Amino acid sequence: MSASVLYDAPGPKAVVRNRIYAVVGSLAIVALIAVSLVRLADKGHLAPEMWDIFNYSGIRQNIADAVLATLKAFGLAAVGSLVLGVLLAVGRLSDHRPVRWAATTFIELFRSLPLLITIYAIWVGFLTDYSMWALAAGLSVYNGCVQAEVLRAGINSVPKGQSEAAYALGMSKTQVMTTVLMPQAVRSMLPTIISQLVVTLKDTSLGFIILYPELLQTARLIASNTQVNGQYPYVSTIAVIGTIYIAMCLLLSALATWIEKRGRRAKTGIKVAPGAQTADIPTVDAAGPDAGGAGGAGPAGGGTGVSKD
Repeated sequence: MSASVLYDAPGPKAVVRNRIYAVVGSLAIVALIAVSLVRLADKGHLAPEMWDIFNYSGIRQNIADAVLATLKAFGLAAVGSLVLGVLLAVGRLSDHRPVRWAATTFIELFRSLPLLITIYAIWVGFLTDYSMWALAAGLSVYNGCVQAEVLRAGINSVPKGQSEAAYALGMSKTQVMTTVLMPQAVRSMLPTIISQLVVTLKDTSLGFIILYPELLQTARLIASNTQVNGQYPYVSTIAVIGTIYIAMCLLLSALATWIEKRGRRAKTGIKVAPGAQTADIPTVDAAGPDAGGAGGAGPAGGGTGVSKD
């Protein structure tokens, strides 16, 4: 029986008490959900008519266009953040002090600013007529700073001996960074990189502040412009759009898991060169000349004898 180093193993009474707490907590959560559903049903938000609006072709087309717009902004932001992250990580590890200071200042500045303010400032100041590019630029700047710190941590985690060996072979710092350090950093930090990409996908919902027609903006327009039985279908719209967000994030996480497993999977099927046959290697008998003669194979020795003389 192994005990955890973080806490003592609970005794019989503690186990019973923890189970009671778990049952009571679960019942409280179920009761809260039931009360919420009853209240929503009393107000008519769970009526079939509230959900029937998603059978309209116009609303379906609006949602499909919103998904496409969200994926466009995410794709641009993902590529931009990764490229910027690599540049900032290399700049922060540079031997040139001005480059290192500039990269550090940029990272600390935009990591400290709220992402919503960054997106809005880029939209108002530079890309007023291009909301998609403003959203992608804001996401690229913020997430690029985060990815830079992730890559820097991955590069620093590579053993020093590998870079020293590369320098000993005559490689330049650029070659060491691109062929030795960066590939290993990306591979070791891949789960964190993909997790930040999931955050980037969810942050595309901030495009509503600059009127970009992504999922959240489309959901707001659907819920506020469609009236059913004298009410606006906010609950059903939130449920459907939220499910779409969850599905996209789960697909991206599944892709990350698949990439990670594929990258760490051992390669098989490589043929190994056959070893030398042991029958071709002469055996040496160190028992002395009496075992089989000096330098020859005696009839009683059965092998090659070695003389001590």
